[in-house]
Formats: sequence, structure tokens, C-alpha cells
Amino acid sequence: MAVGVSAMPPLGTIAGVRLGTVAAGIRKAARRDLVVIQCAPGTTAAAVFTQSHFAAAPVIVAKEHWRTCEPRALVINTGFANAATGAAGLEDARACCAAAARAIGCSAQEILPFSTGVIGERLPVAAVVAGIPAAVAAATEAGWADAAHGIMTTDTVPKAGFREVDIGGVPVRLAGIAKGSGMIHPNMATMLSFVATDIEAPRPLLQAALERAVKTTFNAISVDGDTSTNDALVVLATGRSGARLTAAEGPVFAAFCDALEHLCAELAQAIVRDGEGATKFVRVDISGAHSDAQARVVADTVASSPLVKTALFASDPNWGRILMAVGRAPIALDDPNRVVVHLNGVRVFRQGMVDPDYREEMGQEALAGDEIVVAVDLGQGVGRASVHTCDFSYDYVRINGSYRT
Repeated sequence: MAVGVSAMPPLGTIAGVRLGTVAAGIRKAARRDLVVIQCAPGTTAAAVFTQSHFAAAPVIVAKEHWRTCEPRALVINTGFANAATGAAGLEDARACCAAAARAIGCSAQEILPFSTGVIGERLPVAAVVAGIPAAVAAATEAGWADAAHGIMTTDTVPKAGFREVDIGGVPVRLAGIAKGSGMIHPNMATMLSFVATDIEAPRPLLQAALERAVKTTFNAISVDGDTSTNDALVVLATGRSGARLTAAEGPVFAAFCDALEHLCAELAQAIVRDGEGATKFVRVDISGAHSDAQARVVADTVASSPLVKTALFASDPNWGRILMAVGRAPIALDDPNRVVVHLNGVRVFRQGMVDPDYREEMGQEALAGDEIVVAVDLGQGVGRASVHTCDFSYDYVRINGSYRT
């Protein structure tokens, strides 16, 4: 069960974006598994994709199409990742684009395909193609909640968010959905996410805002240290609100970036809270580094350590595992005796040894809840970084050991 996640928040609509979701029988019968997101002409799109050397066929095709023109629709299927499927996988992804183009009345290059699920098995393209007309016909501006369900794989809860903010005196809306539970780690982040806004934004400015938001949100989460072949995050801007981005600076751009970052943070943290088998939601705060980049290296090392994560699952204040992770991080540490470690506000380590005022029961009490902050001050400078992660439970092995069966 996801940590600290309740029902989806109320979701508004984005003028110019319509979403349709159907059960196409792609892998499991009667499961919502195909989503088509349509956007009005004039919509611009920003995107970031997986950095994996084995990028999936839909990622390759989506990048090709996105570089050529602005999209009219996104087609997302679950069940099969269409990754490591060779030339046939590319053909299948393009066939899905062609089918969506016929249903919508646009060119195939204006369709961006996305897939998630099992790697190495060919996509049942006939089922996808057959389901696309129904998904197009079912499209509605109020379709965000259904779409959040339709992109899930091992997720236990749908993930969605909505914001309405005042930008330059004009109300601007942002809505987004995301999926992800396992195979999650920074490097774009392992997941699919689709965000839309009614602000008008030339692609370069929208891309700049997205890349800024990703750094502290989707690229600052980790469940298990593994990055997928199918990562993608797309932001659509329809321009229907009357507000417009005109420069990558100033109060309008700053306000939009802040709203986008907050929405991305909500979606990214929901992924960590729903990490496969997760029982603890953990923030790793590193301060006192020579630079923010150095702090981020340490934060990633601690957040992805299996030994740290299993100790947190057991509510075991084994701070030695945290020192282990900090100690092996590939940075220069001037004086280890300056390092200070806190667990949920309880100081456990300083001056090269256990804090003299610390008692084991204090640490156990600090870790008893389901939300934990691991704070490490390196004592070297002013650099800082935060990464969100979760624990490793018995269920993580069970879920992944039986993923294909």
C-alpha cells in the first residue's frame, strides 16, 4: 500500500486537452490499458526521455516525431514495454501512430507513442490498433482520472495532480498524471508522466521550464537504483488561458516554473510513496558539501543503498549503514570527523563517533513512523541536495520475482 497516499485530489480540466481511456485487452482482459491524449492545434510540447542505451522502440519513435513537429496526440499502452524488440518493435510503434493519425485526422508524425510493461516481448499491435478508435471516441477534457488508472502497471494507486495559479494576473491551470513503482532511479527517472497546461509557451521556453523542474523532482527520486528503457515526461501547452511565456526570465517565467516544479514534485513523490512494497517514505538531506553537485552524489548514494533501505524497513537505527554509504560516495571528504548524522531530528553521530547523548531507544522511536528524514551534514561547505526514496521490504522481492508470472 502506498505510504501516506489517499485518494486522488480533485482534478480540473485543461482547455484544449482531451483524454480517452479504454480496456483494449493488451495484456489482461477488462483492464484499462490504452490511453489517447489529444491536444488542440497550436499546442506546443516539451519532453525528456530515458538515457538508457536500450531505449524502447516507442521512445525512439516519439523522439523522432517530436523533433519534427508539435504533437496532436499521445498514445500510451501498458502491459508491454515494446523494448528490446528490434526492427519489429519500431514497426509496431509506427503502426500505432498511423492508427491514431487515421482516427484523429492528422499525420502519423504528429503522434507520440509510449509504452510500459514487460521488456523483450513484442507488442500485440493488433489489440492496440483496434482499441485506438474507441479511446479517441471516448476522449473528454474530464478524462484525467481514468487516464491515471490507464497507465498503471505495478502501481497500487493512480497518481495525478492539479494546480491553478495566478500568472501575470491570469489564472493558469496545470494537470498531470504519472505511473511508476519499481525500476525507479534518477537519470530522467523511471516512469511515464504527462502534464498539460493552458499557458502559451514557445517550445524553447517550455523545454527550459521542464528541464529546470525535472532536476529537483523526477530526477531526484529513487526506489531501487534501476533506470528503465521507457522513461518519458511530456508537457503540453495549449495556450488557451491567455497567459504567455515570452522570455526565460522575469516574474511570469518564474511563477510558471514554480507551479510546474510543485506539480512535478507531487507526482514524483507519489511514485516513491508507491514504491514496490514500500512501507516508509524517506527524504535524504545532504548539507555542508563543497557544492550542490557533490551533495547530490552523496544523497544518491545513501538513497540507493540496499543496506540503508532494509534497515529503514525494520525501523532499525543502524546509522553505521548510513556512514558506510557516505564513506563510499565518490567525493573528496576533507575531514570525516566533521560529519554529523540525524535520524528524524535525533542526532546519532558526530566528531567521528556515536553522539554521547544518543540512546538506542531514541533512534528506534525516531524511525517508528512511516515518514523519515535522514540528514547528513558533511561539514565542508554550503552545498546541499535532497533525494526522496523508500525502504526495501519483503514485498519488493515478491513483486519483482513474479513480475512476468
